[in-house]
Amino acid sequence: MRRDYFSLEIEDVDWLDGEGDPVKPRVTIDFDGPDSTLRSRLTGHDDVPLSGDETDAAFRLRTAIDDPDAEGVFSLTNRVTGEFVLEVNEDSETVMDFVRAARRYGESEPDDDSRYQIRVTIEDEEVVTYDKHTFLVYNEEGNLLRKHSLIPSGVEL
Repeated sequence: MRRDYFSLEIEDVDWLDGEGDPVKPRVTIDFDGPDSTLRSRLTGHDDVPLSGDETDAAFRLRTAIDDPDAEGVFSLTNRVTGEFVLEVNEDSETVMDFVRAARRYGESEPDDDSRYQIRVTIEDEEVVTYDKHTFLVYNEEGNLLRKHSLIPSGVEL
């Protein structure tokens, strides 16, 4: 699927710059292409929608992270097959703000098993919502950037 079929919006991160209480950040990805293709990718072999535990979220930089115009690709993959469910281009500043918010939210709400939420919509109709706790960030060479990633304690990669 073409990346230009997708748009990505980061929500609930405004509190980072203010005095407000931390709120669980959300990534909303809207799709405006042929919906049967995306729906089939969001479904497992038994025609049941993939669960949050069956998906992985990551951001792959295309340029150095310290580049002021750094951008990359936000992706959601099927953990069982390794196939990409979706990919969308995004600037790194937006994604790094999201990661900071998710990290701070997790620190402020230790009893919440998730740090952020991913919501996938097709032309503004909600298809799936995942509560997630891991988010991996890779540099332009494909190496994991641990300090920029969300990796729960006790998890070894």
